[in-house]
Amino acid sequence: MPEAQASIYVGIDVSKDKLAVAIATGERRDEVLSLGTFENTPGSVDKLLKKLSGRGTVSVCYEAGPTGYGLYRQVRAFGYDCCVVAPSLIPVRAGERVKTDRLDAMRLARLLRAGELTPVWVPDETHESMRDLVRARESAAEDQRHKRQLVSAFVLRHGRTYQRTKPWTMRYRRWLQSLAFDHPAHQIALQEMLQAERNATERLDRLTGHIEALVPEWDLAPAVNALQALRGVALISAVTFMAEIGDVRRFETPVKLMAYLGLVPSEYSTGQTTRRGGITRAGNARVRHKLIEGAWTYRLQARPGERKLYILKEQPAEIQDIAWKAQSRLTARYRKLVQRGKKSTVVTTAIAREMAAFMWDIARRTMPVR
Repeated sequence: MPEAQASIYVGIDVSKDKLAVAIATGERRDEVLSLGTFENTPGSVDKLLKKLSGRGTVSVCYEAGPTGYGLYRQVRAFGYDCCVVAPSLIPVRAGERVKTDRLDAMRLARLLRAGELTPVWVPDETHESMRDLVRARESAAEDQRHKRQLVSAFVLRHGRTYQRTKPWTMRYRRWLQSLAFDHPAHQIALQEMLQAERNATERLDRLTGHIEALVPEWDLAPAVNALQALRGVALISAVTFMAEIGDVRRFETPVKLMAYLGLVPSEYSTGQTTRRGGITRAGNARVRHKLIEGAWTYRLQARPGERKLYILKEQPAEIQDIAWKAQSRLTARYRKLVQRGKKSTVVTTAIAREMAAFMWDIARRTMPVR
């Protein structure tokens, strides 16, 4: 019988210019060897991969970071197995006080051989580009909020109060333009802040328009459209969910998705003592924030809105049934938790947790088969 090929485990510590590489064989008693440093260029990586060929089955790992997934795709294209590791889930020995690129690479190789590393999901290039666009829009929205807060704080500091309840309408903008100050420096400061807010708003509108134009060409467009059948989920929320989560089928149950989003309660139990605290806030904060924003809509009576009727009309019967089931259940649960005296923030978090389960179900049914 032919001899089985040996297993080679390669750990790479990636930085902008250099790659520190270490190698471990399949036997746990064998030492982990450092192969030195290589330039972080496609040509240098190709030479490294060719150097490893012929030694057996090669598995490569490196930490997720700002360098992206180019190295992952190059290793996979060469035919080797590769995983990108979640840095926050790498085991660390107590008492370790020395950290170098060489030692980090050796530690990755050792942990990969032991099977103690947790890989992250790696999107394809199209999915990654959509995710970058969604994150760019989120950055623009945050910039707009900051610019508006500066204007509001400025006028409040000078004793100017807007008498109506809804700000940042055309009426509110005309009111801001009508404000007059004794010192010209105040007038200039206000006009500069208003111009900055207009620029931020225009940037946000441009990015939103780009997302609306590109979603129909995305292979996850059916899932994005179906998710909008749920109350509290509009286009941006649905696109953010699919762009950040990706393939929801990697979560075997909705509970695992809830845990990934940090929506499950924290717990510290020992012996006869059980202590549960607030949500863990681990995982993806972008999707968690969108879910909590959408959960506020379930304080209203259960009935489809006028805009939702047009969206529901385009969806199959099973999606319509799930959407109505979610709305009737979550509105009733919202009222029940409020009647029990729960704080509104606790109630919306609980609703957001269950929203994630319904979104998991809809996305799993509508995603294309890969």
